Amino acid sequence: MKRTSVAHLNSASAKAIDVVGEFWNLLIIRAIFMGVTRFEALQSDLGIARNILTDRLSSLIETDVLKKIVYNQKPERFEYHLTEKGKDLFTMMSMIKNWGDKWLMDGGQAVSLVHNTCAEDFVPAMVCQHCNELVTGVNDLSLARGPRWGGQTGWDSSHKKLMDPTNAPT
Repeated sequence: MKRTSVAHLNSASAKAIDVVGEFWNLLIIRAIFMGVTRFEALQSDLGIARNILTDRLSSLIETDVLKKIVYNQKPERFEYHLTEKGKDLFTMMSMIKNWGDKWLMDGGQAVSLVHNTCAEDFVPAMVCQHCNELVTGVNDLSLARGPRWGGQTGWDSSHKKLMDPTNAPT
């Protein structure tokens, strides 16, 4: 059964979820980050049906998250590599892993991310790119209308601060 698209919403989050929100997509992306790039290896590692893997890989290629590279001519075989767009998912994927390690792994990690520079376990953190201050939660942030404000954003009726015309960016 095909899931319904949410790309009609005027929301970057909805559009991103439409591309990567399907759980097999995220697991495929994670595997490719970890160096598993060939169809048979992805199928084996993930325990995914061939038809589902084929469909998910096709959708990730279509949305420019993955690219397909020939590694064998006869028979023709491919590897799947992350595009720049796909590589930009690393921050999100490491945050999801960190959340899972904290809340779902009973105090133990299946795999640690190790920072190559200092050889210590890597724990992702959000930092403001302007002041370098740590952002620890939603209370450290506020919402403001962006240049593409309008239409169905998913925020229209639930956030009075956004709907207040005095909150428009200057």
